[in-house]
Amino acid sequence: LVFDNYAVGQPTMDGRYFAKLGVDCELLDKHLSATDMDLTFNKVKDRDQKRITYQQFLEGLGHIAAKKGISNAALADVVSQCEGPILNGTVAEPNKFHDDKALYTGVYAYGGPSTVDTDKVSSLSQHLDRSDRAGASFKFHGLRPG
Repeated sequence: LVFDNYAVGQPTMDGRYFAKLGVDCELLDKHLSATDMDLTFNKVKDRDQKRITYQQFLEGLGHIAAKKGISNAALADVVSQCEGPILNGTVAEPNKFHDDKALYTGVYAYGGPSTVDTDKVSSLSQHLDRSDRAGASFKFHGLRPG
């Protein structure tokens, strides 16, 4: 169950979530560092893969238990207590200049800039027209007709 939570719906787990498991389950201490978690992940994964299977996960937990000096059963108890990845996000503070549209200035007070000036140009082909009927556009681009 813990493997499934940290594998995020995949049949395999990547190194980032393996390291996050160590942080979330409070496995890191003076005997086990984040670097040790990363080295353990790289030790148990296949050389040509970036993710580990469930069997490799169990093998990695065995390496972690040995590194911490505890039994596999004790580590399994600690890991089984973890609910899943603990995700912490930030929430922006209110900003009156962003939130209150009455305080907008310049072009944004009138709805913001437009990416299409329909009164002047309706398509890109008008910009790229270098024919004689295009008038002086060939002079603007530095080209001569014919």
